[in-house]
This record gives sequence, structure tokens and C-alpha cells, in this order.
Amino acid sequence: MIDRRQLLLAALAAGAAPRAAFALDGEGVSDPRLAKLLDAFVEEILVEQPETATSIGKDKGPRAPLKRRLDERSGDARAKALAAYADRAKRLKAIPRASLTGRDLTTYDTVLYAQEIGAEGGRFAYGRDYANPYVVSQQDGVVANIGEFLNSQHLIETREDAEAYVARLEQVGSRLDQETDRIRGAAAKGVVLPDFLLATTLKQAAELRGQGAGETRLVSSLADRAAAKGLSGEWRARATAIVSGQVFPALERQIAMLRAQAPRATKDAGVWKFPDGADYYRWSLKYNTTTDLTPSDIHRTGLEQGAEIDARMDEILRSQGYAQGTVGQRMGALTRDPKWVFPNTEAGKREVIAYIEGSIAAIRPLVPRFSKLSLKAPVEVRAVPREIEAGASLGYMNYAALDGSRPAIYYVNLSDTANWPKYTLASLSMHEAIPGHAWQGAYLAERSSEIHTIASLMNFGAYIEGWALYAEQLADELGLYAEDPMGRLGYLQALRFRAARLVVDTGLHDKRWTREHAIRWLADATGRSLGACTSEVDRYCASPGQACAYKTGHNEIVRLRDKARAALGPRFDVRDFNDAVVATGGCPLSVLETVIDRQTAM
Repeated sequence: MIDRRQLLLAALAAGAAPRAAFALDGEGVSDPRLAKLLDAFVEEILVEQPETATSIGKDKGPRAPLKRRLDERSGDARAKALAAYADRAKRLKAIPRASLTGRDLTTYDTVLYAQEIGAEGGRFAYGRDYANPYVVSQQDGVVANIGEFLNSQHLIETREDAEAYVARLEQVGSRLDQETDRIRGAAAKGVVLPDFLLATTLKQAAELRGQGAGETRLVSSLADRAAAKGLSGEWRARATAIVSGQVFPALERQIAMLRAQAPRATKDAGVWKFPDGADYYRWSLKYNTTTDLTPSDIHRTGLEQGAEIDARMDEILRSQGYAQGTVGQRMGALTRDPKWVFPNTEAGKREVIAYIEGSIAAIRPLVPRFSKLSLKAPVEVRAVPREIEAGASLGYMNYAALDGSRPAIYYVNLSDTANWPKYTLASLSMHEAIPGHAWQGAYLAERSSEIHTIASLMNFGAYIEGWALYAEQLADELGLYAEDPMGRLGYLQALRFRAARLVVDTGLHDKRWTREHAIRWLADATGRSLGACTSEVDRYCASPGQACAYKTGHNEIVRLRDKARAALGPRFDVRDFNDAVVATGGCPLSVLETVIDRQTAM
């Protein structure tokens, strides 16, 4: 997956193509009215979201002051953001859609969809952006996110960069207090974390507060990197004073507020428990899948496709001598088999990183067989920082900066190496790195002259995660597992896992499953470890609908490929299709279909 905090995306799909195949349209936005308006949108969004400006490398030159600011997290800031969605949609509609063609038309449709779906979320008087109902959780909020953001995305090359870090650090306390105020307001509306998420969230906050101020990564990241660059100054002392005098007191206030929620926290896992929970979940599904599929539609699809994948896995399992029990039981036995698990030691964790790096190296020679784009797509593999392991996803990607100042960073959660049997790691790497997230994101970074910056400021999870899951399929089709049946089994297990997510997410939030039932069902269906399934289910509870983006997007991309193949016949080239999808920069699934239809009709 990609890091929810650093979602990149949006539009600019290919338009007209030669009759013989797909082709990518010309550079950027050609209509001057649309170009001027999108330029204005970018500046507005970056001012609202200075952390995003840093994430994509747009905090330099005239925008350098943005590097000294953190995003606002107050209720007023959320209201302002919701109003801005509606205002941008209104301004965009002033341009006649019928006057646009090709890439411009796709850009228009994509940006409009993003603004309207964002504004629609204003119906609900709680939660964060991106359809997360809780202001703070084990995976969202200052405690979960700000340390890694400052460490990996706020680059320190100059004294000015270090001073900007200090300026941001001085705002951390106020951002914690803003969150605390919103937690209080949400609780007044009946929105409280379920008790199991509250426990994890409190544990993370308490662990941060339990460190000495000077021992925190908030301090060491600045002091160590400044020293490495030869930047003299009292960086450690200054940062320590800020953490001790400002951050820790605000953190204590947030911990107290969260603890005060405990008597009201229940074991109810889904958003159905909220007064308007059913409507909220339908909106979150629409936001995450960019479709109008109902919870029942998605639940049924997950069950049907899960059964189909089980049949494919059964063939491989039998060929490898595993014939007894259900597919899930056999996969569970494999998960527990020590011969497939790296030692849960520091040395074993280094082995996992090395194995992942080898998987990425293995796919690179096959790139010309799935793409003509000639992207470099550098990727750095890191373990999830220990202080956020408990609440972090099992694997995720932070995209490369658009200016090339930072490569894509692929994080794997190594809290327990048993969560990652060896045969699962190649497919994970295809998803997160190449041909998955890092490849798709590399188009935005390496072909920036061809695509408007607005493409890096919108989130279409079904496109992003659908492409990454399709990338796993591409690796199999390219023969990566031709001599590795266990690797192919790992790929199918990952596919099975995504089908199971459709069932579990809708089970939790629509069918009122308990957390315990969801964990057991997921483990029984996929054979993944209980620890991995617990982490996953907790993630679905905090981000309803997000887990449905993967398989929904994958299903649609495969359907569109079949549709294009049928329309083009012998003129179809899978490389051209793949490149056309990537060159959209990201768009809703409905818009993606118009891109493919326009091209195949030429």
C-alpha cells in the first residue's frame, strides 16, 4: 500500500492514440484556461498542506517558507478545507467541459471528481480527511506520523533546512493540542475509538512520552543529520528544549484526553455504531473505490473471487505435497513452518531487507517487457521505525520527491518476521516497488514536464492500489515465478488476501462483525499469521473502505485490459496499455474507462 499520509495522485490520462495502438498525449495541459486554473489550485493546496509540499519536493524557491510550517489540524482548518473543495469544483465548472479534448478532458474530469467527493465528506461532522473517522488512531495523527515525516521527508542539506526543522518542531505541540480539541469534539458527537484501538494509540503515545526528550527521534534526526552535513550549532540542545517544554506537555494533555475516553470506548469495531454510520460507510466506499458499489456488492465479490483463487492455490499446494485440510489451513501450516521464516532477530531482519532488495533487482531486467517508458524508479527499502511498528501497516510506500531530491522509500514492518514468510516477499515487493507503487510514482517524478503538478495532490486509492495489485499479476505473467512455485503461491496468497479484505471490511462496517470474528475469518481464509491479521483488521477499523480499494481497482484494470484487447485485436500491445494507465497519473476508475475507450475507438 501507500502511505495514507503521502497519497499522490490524480489525473492527466492519455487521450488520442494512433489507430494501431495506445499512445501518450502531449505535455501537461494545453487549454490555457484550464492550465491557469490548475496552477492556482496547486498553490492553494500547497499553502493549505505544507507537509505535502515537502513530500513532493515543492517547498523550495518561492515556496521555501512552506518548509517551516506543519499542516493545521484544527476543526476550523478542516472546515476551511471542505469549503475549498466546493469552491474549486464551482470554479472548474465555469470552464465548459465540451470545449476540452484528450488529456485536458481527462484532467478536468479527474480534478472535478476529487473536489466533489471531498466536499461530499463535509456531510459528516467528525474525522480526518481521506475517510478516516477518527482524528487520532494507531495509524493517524501527530504521534503516529510526524516523527517519520520530519526524519525521512524534511531534508536537511543547509543551515536554512535545519532552522526550518526547528520551526516545524516548535509547532508540534500546538498541532497535538489541535488534535486533542477535535478528539473532545468528536466524543461529544459519540465518535470514540473502539477500546482495542484506543489501547494501541495510548501505548504509542505513552512510549513516546516515556523517552527522555533528548532521546526522541524528533531530536536525534535533526542533531545527527545536521552534524553529518557539518552544520555547527546547538541543534540538539534547542530541539531537546522544545520537546521537553512544548511537545511533551501537549502530549500529556492528549494522553489525558484519550484516557478520559476509556469509559465510553466499546468493543464495537465498525462505523455502523455512529448515528449516521451507514451513510458514512457508503461515502467512504465511494471515496476509496471511486465506484457506486454497495457493501453487499463488494462483500459478494470478495467471496466469489476468494473461492476462485483458492482453487488455483490448491493446485500448487498439491504439487508441493500439501494436500490435507482447507487451503487456508495448509497456508497457515506453511506460515508457521520455520523453514520459511527468517529469524526474529536483528540479523534476521537484515536478511529480510536484503531478500526484498534482491526481489526488486530480479524484476528490473524484465521492465522492457511490461513498459516502454524507460523510467529509472530508484527505491530504498527500510524497516518501519520501531516506535510506530505496533500501529503501522505491514508494508507501505512513500513516493519519490518530484524534484529527485529523495527516492521512493519502501517500508516493511518487521515487528515480527513471522508475518513475512520468505515466499511472500517477492510479491510484496512487486506491489510496493516495481512494477507497483514506485514505478507508477516514478512517472510523476521523472516525466514531470508531461504532467501537471495537480496529479501529485489528489488521492484515488482504487487506481493506486489497483495498479499495484495488477503489478503483482504482471510479474507472474512475465514469468518471475516460472521456476519458483512457492513464490507463485505467495503471489496468489496475496491476491487471496485482497479478496478477503473485501469480505472483512464490509463485514466489520456493514454486517457488524466483531473484531475477533474478523481476525479469525481472515486468518482461516488466507493462512496469514494471527499477528498479521490482527494488524490488518485494526487498520480496517481505523480506515473504513480503504482495504476495498485494492481488489476493486485490480478487477477494473484487468477488465479494461480485456476490453482493450478485444477492441484492438492484433494491434494490442500490453506495454502500451500499461503505459497508458500509468500516464494518467491517477484517476477515478470511471474516468480511467473513458481514457481506454477513447484510445481504442481511434
